[in-house]
Amino acid sequence: MGKATLTGKGRRWLLKGHPWVYRDDFAEVEGTMGELIPVNDPSGGPMGWGLYSTKSRIAVRMVTRSTEQPNRAFWLARMQSAVDRRQKLAMLDPEGACRLIGGDADGFPGLVIDRYAKTLVVQSGAQGSDTMRDFLLGLLKEVLPFAPDCIVDRSDTSVRKLEGLDPRVEVIEGSLTGPILVRDGQLSYEVDVTGGHKTGHYLDQSFNRREAAKLGVGGRVLDAFAYDGLFGLHAALAGAEEVLCLEQNKAACERIMKNAERNGVADKVRVEKVDCMKDMRARAEAGERYELVIVDPPAFARSKKEIEGAARGYVELNRRAIDLTVPLGSIVSASCSHNVGAEEFIRMIGKAAHGAGREVWLEDMKKASPDHPHLVTLPETDYLKCAFLRIG
Repeated sequence: MGKATLTGKGRRWLLKGHPWVYRDDFAEVEGTMGELIPVNDPSGGPMGWGLYSTKSRIAVRMVTRSTEQPNRAFWLARMQSAVDRRQKLAMLDPEGACRLIGGDADGFPGLVIDRYAKTLVVQSGAQGSDTMRDFLLGLLKEVLPFAPDCIVDRSDTSVRKLEGLDPRVEVIEGSLTGPILVRDGQLSYEVDVTGGHKTGHYLDQSFNRREAAKLGVGGRVLDAFAYDGLFGLHAALAGAEEVLCLEQNKAACERIMKNAERNGVADKVRVEKVDCMKDMRARAEAGERYELVIVDPPAFARSKKEIEGAARGYVELNRRAIDLTVPLGSIVSASCSHNVGAEEFIRMIGKAAHGAGREVWLEDMKKASPDHPHLVTLPETDYLKCAFLRIG
């Protein structure tokens, strides 16, 4: 069995509660890929158990602070707890979708499992989650209130390179006969779980989309960086007069129109395949205006080194959104960059408001849907900011 002995600095770091321990915080650490190892303080006293990585700068991801080694009963109870939380959130409708396992925030380091109807999509980003994948899937099937029809592995994220792992996309169980159909309230939409972004979709905005839809009733809606267009489609179903979705991905554009037709709102919805930033600037200069503008771009800052460039991007994007919004209209502006905090994001919107010469009021600041938990000792799990703004 491997073992790990912390430095004094590492001990102090672990006592603060953060579950990730970096390689330079160990006096010695050894183990095999993804092995569950005991972690000791500098004097040899036990501090818990964690999953070891032979490659990552994050050498150990803590699983428990208990001295007792986690066993099958430990993992089964943890899995049951995660599923029970989704049950209490009323998110286990067999036709719906949700995040069942939220990685480190749910106590499963590196492992994400999303559910689209009865299809499970696994995404592993660490050696430990690779090693434990099949074992944990077996436990999940024990506690789910329904049996999955299919299980897909979408472990193809770039973070795997840091762990020395190759990308992997495969069907583990069952078979796929085409896109998965999911129901979200009145909306029915299809998901490409093998070729779509992330695990096939962005589930973290599900609650925010429903709230945003209320702001577009009776008006014109612009959904920029639309991906599958669910912000815009929810708005169309809620009573928007017309919806324009801007998206650069061809396959996503096609799904938007399929979903619009499926939900009986194709007459309200237009899709244009464009570079959103350039297109929004051109539309603003042409005098187009909307009662609701939604901007939900990909992460602009994937590391601290990218924050300065991200700031310029967020200011520019929100400036264009402000220019495109009618007086007393609304903007829903999102950032999924963990490295840009909520206060910093609002300051960027403030710069955009000043540049546009208009008053902007923050009416609400929302986060990810509750099936994407924020573990307070792991700030990295607090990443999504969704500002609901009123424009003067």
